[in-house]
Amino acid sequence: MEFTGFGEYAIDFFDGLAVDNSKAYWDDQKHVYLSDVRAPMEALLGALEAEFGKGKVFRPYRDVRFSKDKTPYKDHCGGVVELGRGGGAHYVQIGSEGLFVGGGSFAMAPDQLARYRESVADPVRGEALAGLLGKLGEQGWEVRGDRLKRAPKGYAPDHERIELLKHRRLFVVKVWPPDDVLHEPACLDRVRAAWSQVTPFVDWCADHIGLSETGFRR
Repeated sequence: MEFTGFGEYAIDFFDGLAVDNSKAYWDDQKHVYLSDVRAPMEALLGALEAEFGKGKVFRPYRDVRFSKDKTPYKDHCGGVVELGRGGGAHYVQIGSEGLFVGGGSFAMAPDQLARYRESVADPVRGEALAGLLGKLGEQGWEVRGDRLKRAPKGYAPDHERIELLKHRRLFVVKVWPPDDVLHEPACLDRVRAAWSQVTPFVDWCADHIGLSETGFRR
């Protein structure tokens, strides 16, 4: 399937889901999800595969086992190309807010977090990361990721990169509110250009955080 943009009713589908996140709504509107959301997302990732690698579309169902929020369906559809969880990823998402594009390390297991902080503290690797994030900031990217309120154990509170050291996840995002481009072939160009900008940062994550050897904990 060639990517020609997300379907006409993609945003309407998520707006409706925000009002009625129920199996009844999902069953009634599933055909819209499949035709206007899921199929275009698969086509988008397919069009980007030659340049960025094979991607996958996330399941629409929420894991509610450990959550107080028991709503069954995600309020967005996400696609990712990644080395492995936490090891550097290109990400794209569509939902009520529009098009959300990101890159970086969206989760870190304990061994990955240790390697991340060691790299940030290193003068060469840490300065390289700060430079990459500075350039992305100039290009309109927003740095996100949950952080500690205080310096992590073993690191001085006055370290020159202390704000980066506090991060437990680190990624950057760009968001485009719903517009005509979302439903046109030009949406592919938008994502491709954004992913190209963020690739050096994703590569830094792959090189200096890498895959977890211990796994993730709940």
